[in-house]
Amino acid sequence: MSQQQETWSESAEEFVVDTEDCEEREQAYRARGTARPITVVGNPVLHKECKVVTDFDEDLAKLIDDMFASQRAAEGVGLAANQIGVDAKVFVYDCPDDEGVRHVGVVVNPVLEELPADRRSLDDSGEGCLSVPTAYAELARPDFAVVRGQDADGKPIRVRGTGYFARCLQHETDHLNGYLYIDRLSKRERKDALKQMAEGTPRYETVPND
Repeated sequence: MSQQQETWSESAEEFVVDTEDCEEREQAYRARGTARPITVVGNPVLHKECKVVTDFDEDLAKLIDDMFASQRAAEGVGLAANQIGVDAKVFVYDCPDDEGVRHVGVVVNPVLEELPADRRSLDDSGEGCLSVPTAYAELARPDFAVVRGQDADGKPIRVRGTGYFARCLQHETDHLNGYLYIDRLSKRERKDALKQMAEGTPRYETVPND
């Protein structure tokens, strides 16, 4: 995890504006996209670091459209490319923060910036994952997060979030580094989450692990 982080700092660099025209932008993405089934824990693509994106082309644009369509079909707030079986460092989000402000966007090649100690206020709220359907567990994460990466055209961007949205940014970046949220739980908590999943029925299409 440490090698995937950079130190966070206040700077004049602007953060991406992801709170404007959210409905129109999200609808446009998914109108062009096709929903794909969700890969679940145990699928190899979820358990290794994804490949860095180097081509910012039509294929990437199509992937992003499909990711937004898949996210909406599964009623999620964030989705990483490997959750639909694609080995690429991309995630999309349509997520509110704790103030109810909606954030919609995409981050390519995300890097979670390491927070200074005075910004590391932990929130131990419950967390779930489309790739661990029907399971939930409490997990402490910082209630503020900054992710650096690129947009769909390859331009550098920086995204910040608080509360629930901060959790989303950390959760999706974890996915692309090969980690599920249950990997951060104790053995007993992880076992309980997998039991919840085994006993539940996903509300969306998933890819069976053969």
